[in-house]
Amino acid sequence: MDSARPDSKLSREPSRTRRVLFSLILLLIPPFFFLLLETGLRLFRYGTSTEQWIHATNDKLILNHDIGKRYFHSVQNIPISIQDVFDEHKKPGTFRVFVLGESSGAGYPYTPIGSFSRWLKKRLDILYPGCTIEVVNLSMTAVNTHTLRDLFPGVLEQQPDLVLVYAGHNEYYGALGVGSTETLGSNSALIRLSLLLSRFKTTQLVRTAIQTISQWLADGAAPQDGTLMSRMAKDQYIPLDSEKFAQGLSQYEGNMRSILEMAADRHIPVILGTLTNNLKDHPPFISIATEHYPAANDVFQDAHGELATKNYPAADSLFRLAKDLDVLRFRSSEKMNTLIRRLGHEYRCPVVPVDSAFNALSPGGIVGNNLMTDHLHPTLEGYELMARLYFDAMQRNKLLPPCVPRNLASAELNRLTRESFPFTRLDSVIAQYRITILKNDWPYIEKRNKKILSELIKPADFVESTALEFLEKNETWEAVQKKLAGWYLSNKDYVHFQRQMDVLISQYPIVVEYYDFVANELLKVQMYDEAFSILERRKAIKTGAYPSKWLGIINLSRGETNEAVALLEESLKYDPADTQVLYNLSGAYSYARQYQKALDAINACLAIDSTYPKAAGLRQQIEHVLTSK
Repeated sequence: MDSARPDSKLSREPSRTRRVLFSLILLLIPPFFFLLLETGLRLFRYGTSTEQWIHATNDKLILNHDIGKRYFHSVQNIPISIQDVFDEHKKPGTFRVFVLGESSGAGYPYTPIGSFSRWLKKRLDILYPGCTIEVVNLSMTAVNTHTLRDLFPGVLEQQPDLVLVYAGHNEYYGALGVGSTETLGSNSALIRLSLLLSRFKTTQLVRTAIQTISQWLADGAAPQDGTLMSRMAKDQYIPLDSEKFAQGLSQYEGNMRSILEMAADRHIPVILGTLTNNLKDHPPFISIATEHYPAANDVFQDAHGELATKNYPAADSLFRLAKDLDVLRFRSSEKMNTLIRRLGHEYRCPVVPVDSAFNALSPGGIVGNNLMTDHLHPTLEGYELMARLYFDAMQRNKLLPPCVPRNLASAELNRLTRESFPFTRLDSVIAQYRITILKNDWPYIEKRNKKILSELIKPADFVESTALEFLEKNETWEAVQKKLAGWYLSNKDYVHFQRQMDVLISQYPIVVEYYDFVANELLKVQMYDEAFSILERRKAIKTGAYPSKWLGIINLSRGETNEAVALLEESLKYDPADTQVLYNLSGAYSYARQYQKALDAINACLAIDSTYPKAAGLRQQIEHVLTSK
């Protein structure tokens, strides 16, 4: 009977379309949730931005200070670059170079001003005064090619004319390396996924939650101490030709191939550099005999035996073997340099022979403390040498700026570069103290033998005390530079005051207040030529009333009337009520025999200030000339 039949609507199963739609909704709920979460976190500015570029000024970009948080999640004091700025919109005719590397690329221990990139920039500026040159160094301490590869697409977006690479020392212990505390293993795909996810605020939220819970469970664990170098080495022992040793080389090769292929696709030339190490004067960190190799220390001693007999080729080979047998991989292996040369040949990239050049300029052809501050970081002279080597490679391969160079011999260019390079005793002492602190920690010594800072460093004068304050009290580099400059100024030592401020200006070339401060102090003591040079540089960065005014006044005192008139007129456009400008402009017009303009200018001056010194007398002279015509 019909009444006994089940209701057809109740028994009907969901249609296929509805099932698919329901499944789709279930699938979309998680990503939609995370999209809303990410949007909310960004809206409320949670955490820190890890975007690659941020604005230094309205029209200048700089590498984000927090970019290191993409790569470091469990260490404090995230490293930063040396903070080079460049135009957001590349101007026609600009020659733009990017530098990729690690601590040696950044110029440690002379950071931020002693890197080879700064030497190269100074050299190019001297040789090509009519060309806008930007050398942007993105190198950072304790990173490796995972970081370089991650940054490279952003580099290509900025239209580089050339990319320079000096990297490979940190491949094992640098962030995300196979032996690092900041590691995800050797799976490149997993590491790249992690780097991609690290750009999201949601990832930051999850990591912060995990770290907070870990700290609670750790019940107040001791804070991190020691150098970043000592804290990054997790898997300390990596013997030569071991599995992890091979993984490090594979990691380097894979990342560098990606970089070189991306560059080739965009037709951007890349110059690579071989890696140099302290061979003669730095013993192995950790020496262990293995089944296939002797202990590194034994080989190191044999090398010194050959060196004593002046058998330099044998000594060099043994020193290199001792370095490679060191199971603590803070120095690059010979196989790394072989790989760099092979990649250069395969991708048709010039390779700078940094290693062989350092050896060639060392006693017996074996580099040691003559060009090295520690196990692998060059001296200031070493960084200058690196700059010359990269410059020579640029020259040989026709990769220099497309501008007309000055006619300078190489020796003259070297001299001018050294004489004008902004570097003072303060930064030399800071570098010396950094190395002292570095060598007061593992792996140079056992942690139990560490000394307190006051035992290691005993300042002898104000410069040394200022350097120690920078390192001990965590003062900013900028603050201690200004402090020392102010000390020189208070002691009326204007030469050293200007040199110290030149260092600050070289690091922060877009901070016009520094130019104005120096110029004003030099003008007070009538150092007009020195002030003129500073004001010219300031005006090239950003024109305005102040630089135009004083450049005009100094030109007037030099008898350069036409230049004085043009500059004073320009200053008046910015500040029409400046009586000093009106007075001097009236005098300039008078020298140019433009007497009616001179009278108008001095009348305007007196209308603003009827008591302006000597203005009434100048007006009488001008009126006399006009009436006598």
